[in-house]
Amino acid sequence: MAAAYDPGTFAGLTYHEAAAAFRAGSDDPVRYLERCLATIAEREPAVKAWVVVNEAGARAAADASAQRWREGRALSLVDGMPIGIKDLIETKDMPTQMGCAAFKGNFPKRDSALVRALRDAGAVILGKVVTTELGGAQPGPTTNPFDAACTPGGSSSGSAAAVGANMVPVAIGTQVGGSVIRPASFCGNWALKPTLGALNRGERLGYSQSTIGVHANSPVDLWAVAMAIALRAGGDPGAPGLFGPPEVPAEVRPQQLVVMETAGWADLDAATRGAFEGVLETLHALGVRIVRRADTAMLEAFEQSIADARTVNAEICAFELRWSLENLVEQHPGKLSNHALKKLEQGRRMTLDDFRRRLQERDAARARLSAIAPLGDALISLSSPGPAPSNDPAGARPTGKATFNYPSSLLGAPAVTVPLMAIGGLPVGVQVMGQPHEDARVLGIARWIASAVAPVRAG
Repeated sequence: MAAAYDPGTFAGLTYHEAAAAFRAGSDDPVRYLERCLATIAEREPAVKAWVVVNEAGARAAADASAQRWREGRALSLVDGMPIGIKDLIETKDMPTQMGCAAFKGNFPKRDSALVRALRDAGAVILGKVVTTELGGAQPGPTTNPFDAACTPGGSSSGSAAAVGANMVPVAIGTQVGGSVIRPASFCGNWALKPTLGALNRGERLGYSQSTIGVHANSPVDLWAVAMAIALRAGGDPGAPGLFGPPEVPAEVRPQQLVVMETAGWADLDAATRGAFEGVLETLHALGVRIVRRADTAMLEAFEQSIADARTVNAEICAFELRWSLENLVEQHPGKLSNHALKKLEQGRRMTLDDFRRRLQERDAARARLSAIAPLGDALISLSSPGPAPSNDPAGARPTGKATFNYPSSLLGAPAVTVPLMAIGGLPVGVQVMGQPHEDARVLGIARWIASAVAPVRAG
């Protein structure tokens, strides 16, 4: 078992702080990369975050970056930054196998839009990190960096664990239900699940609410990577992309915050609920008004609109995924897990009218979110219903419950998790969610909370 997690003392690997040393010549991206590779060599046998590490390609990219830094012509804030890419996303120099036996050896030899954007910004694409099967419920081999007996979450398991284990300062994930914010919570990351369509998904447009997310040990690095993608590749086709400044948004002190309970509130363990209530009490003592669902009928109506977010999300995804799974079953019999086959059966049972009904429910929830905008500067919630549970690949929810994450996915809203709490020596994040396209403001509020509220330890 790794050392117990303490949000007050955990020293996460960052990149932005190295820039001054790069400019002074006392450090460079080559040496930075070698330190990352040394950490991977030390911790990968237990954490198992990587599918493939492209050491030769990474070293060549770091050499080129070091030359640019020496000559004072760095391409961006992420020039030379080693980054892990979730193995759902295509890379021209590494296979894309999607955690699925049906894609073993799959090597399209092309870059996704976001990977190309990061390379153009000078980033070092270090390797592919583990995903659950097709981004679904069947876990891969990755373990939690703070307790190998626990799950790192899913589906961005390798992304969150690689950052939590200080193997890289940043990794790219994706979220359809809870696949960025939940594993980030379990692994002690900062993470951004942006507004729907804000970061170009490239080839990954099969889900109507899938998003590209960023895991990091620092909000500064997180935002630098998000903007490096946005400024070079924009958002999804037809979307305006990520709004905000080129550098990390300044801290924003909120006047009012709305508590988003979700359907998971009633199931919280005492330690997690007590720790979160302590955060809310501290914010109240700092002069922030806390708005609860009992305070106004508008907020109660919003909570009711997301009460069944898990089912609405699951059925929309099942209908949209059915055709891909049908092809895989036909072309690769015996290569899909029982979790994937159950998802296929769920899609097969749905009619077009069923799908339309779920889309209407999603639209209604989005309207309710818009309606509560005057109630607060942002919403605040937990990022997960407690710390990471034990690894149980045969369990019904082997990567943990996404109860607190389905709403942001369903609503297309930006969400940031702040690594602010430890429950029983494992991380639990505090989630800040806002209205669509308020990503920069949400991150600014999250930064203020992180600086104003002392880390919480319980359990």
